[in-house]
Amino acid sequence: MAGCYAHKGFRVIGVDTNPNTVAAVNAGQAPVSEPGLAELIATNRERLSATHDMGDAVLASDITFIVVPTPSRDDGAFSLDAVLAAGSAVGKALRDKSEYHLVCLTSTVLPGGTGVDLLEVLERESGKRVGDQLGLCYSPEFIALGQVVHGLLNPDFLLIGESDAPSGELLSSFYQSVTDNQAPAVRMNLMNAELTKVAVNTYVTMKITFANMISALCEQLPGGDVDVVTGAIGRDSRIGSKYLRGAVGYGGPCFPRDNLALVHLARKLGREATLAEATDSYNRSVLARFVEDVSRAAGSQKRVAILGLAYKPDTNVVEESPGLLLAEALVKRRSEVLVYDPLAMEAARSRLSDTVRYASSADEAAGAADVVAVMNPDPEFKTPAVCSELARPDVWVFDGWRLFRDKPDIAGKATYQPSGVNLLDHTYGSEQAPSLATHHAGETGAE
Repeated sequence: MAGCYAHKGFRVIGVDTNPNTVAAVNAGQAPVSEPGLAELIATNRERLSATHDMGDAVLASDITFIVVPTPSRDDGAFSLDAVLAAGSAVGKALRDKSEYHLVCLTSTVLPGGTGVDLLEVLERESGKRVGDQLGLCYSPEFIALGQVVHGLLNPDFLLIGESDAPSGELLSSFYQSVTDNQAPAVRMNLMNAELTKVAVNTYVTMKITFANMISALCEQLPGGDVDVVTGAIGRDSRIGSKYLRGAVGYGGPCFPRDNLALVHLARKLGREATLAEATDSYNRSVLARFVEDVSRAAGSQKRVAILGLAYKPDTNVVEESPGLLLAEALVKRRSEVLVYDPLAMEAARSRLSDTVRYASSADEAAGAADVVAVMNPDPEFKTPAVCSELARPDVWVFDGWRLFRDKPDIAGKATYQPSGVNLLDHTYGSEQAPSLATHHAGETGAE
């Protein structure tokens, strides 16, 4: 956000408690890994700075965005500890400011988190009333890691929950000046906006899971091919093709927890969210089935290589990643596991430690294994070197994303098991399955 807004000509002040993050931004460097971010920060240094001092930042700005973690609690609800701590610091800084100031929460919260909990803290600490000299909005983004810069500058729509009309008008005006695509601003009250955020992600996970259910059925039908079936289903305008792609299940920092948060909210309100519960349950069963298939092929003597530890390409995030969860499950079954991911090796080490071996390349991992599981659709896994290593008669290939469906050497030589496809009585690739290039990369986990 800071990089994009500075790129659009605004002076941006970042506030963080992590000294390394502050130092990196002030040095013109990206503190996190995200395509395009390093260039944005490096080329906009004159408009972008960072500090530990909330007071100075609030006094020198017009809008404060609160972008902090809201981790899931054991009951599925989101913790507001970081939100309220940030709100308290912002409120105290506002005591010394006479001009109008807008506070916007972007972190995912359940209904009441902004207009009840955060509002109370802001008013108490600032001594001001929301709607007078203080504005309050809730405006989360719908972005996918690996595509955050594009997503921020080209959103499908701008969700704005507002405490009052002037707050929403100011935020809407600001967004129109920083987005490239004239995305519509959808304004509503705070409660509705908070529900909208978790509802969107829950609906998307339901769509992903439906495709995975169809995928499981196709595997049991001679000649069954999930890409053929979902390619046709997606042409119906009532359904659409986006996210309708059977694979190894969804993961990441948002989808799993937002689904469970909606379940928590429904129970708290005395209602049911059976669709959300079924979605979560089925998603977990997809990975469990994958674990069983790979374990059966590996037996007790064979080495398993896992390609893809991040939950999707172009990110190093391994939270709820199917690849990392598969590695952990196989280790518990005493399998010898070799892993590789282009970006997530360091993050994976923090979870897997020395329980697995780490390859230096995808082709090294593929060539040293008896069983290979492809767990995210990173293009690096389709290099000629990898394909050559997989085209061996003594290797099993579990292709969770059907990356190699256009590689007849692999299907003809290896024991090839593409997810969602039954090869019995099936001339593989003969039907007009949609090109995988037509699917958005973000479909492995938008947030």
